[in-house]
Amino acid sequence: MIARLAAVQAVHRSASLVLTGGGIGTAVLARVAELTAAPSSDVVDWRAVQVWWSDERFIPAGDPRRNEVAARRALLDPLAVPADQVHPMPASDSEFAAAQDAALWYADQLAAAAPSGRALPRFDVLLLGMGADGHVASIFPQSPATRDTRPVFAVRNCPKPPPTRLSLGFSAINTAAEVWLLVSGRAKAPAVACALSRADPVQIPASGVHGSRATRWWLDAAAASNLSPVRSDT
Repeated sequence: MIARLAAVQAVHRSASLVLTGGGIGTAVLARVAELTAAPSSDVVDWRAVQVWWSDERFIPAGDPRRNEVAARRALLDPLAVPADQVHPMPASDSEFAAAQDAALWYADQLAAAAPSGRALPRFDVLLLGMGADGHVASIFPQSPATRDTRPVFAVRNCPKPPPTRLSLGFSAINTAAEVWLLVSGRAKAPAVACALSRADPVQIPASGVHGSRATRWWLDAAAASNLSPVRSDT
């Protein structure tokens, strides 16, 4: 991640990173902060990194279940990323009592940061976790979110608590230059295999995400255990 953001900044001077939540996602951010804070590391200028989120739990600000809280603790606060470059999704105790109003506001924020003529800013690296059911962001299998074409929307009645969330949709996720999926554990191995076999995104949402430049799956051995070995003669 450090190398990729540095390469982007070498070309554009700035970079953008879309964060996810979950145990492995937060652990990666903590490791990035640790490496970046080393005395010899000045590769990424964190004063020139715009930070967005792929999804968020629509619960009160400061609740430890919010992806924002974990990301601030692991990465953003230790590296003193400027506040005006951090763009969290609204909390339920914000000015937006309704999740859909919060989603519309976030879509407006994305549009305001976009280059002229575009609806979305440049996303250089977009991180996603994946559930054992194949969900990514807050796009769950067989849910209306799998068919929603809006860039940001409210998700209700999620099968995992809390039931109400905000999420980027496929139409926003798939504009990212690189989409990275961080997946660990044997329980997720069947969904990994299905996603990489191009399953129906309505059934396995992870199969419906891709970067415009690259799609990278970062798997531990357990998560990759259902994949067929690569033959050396192919």
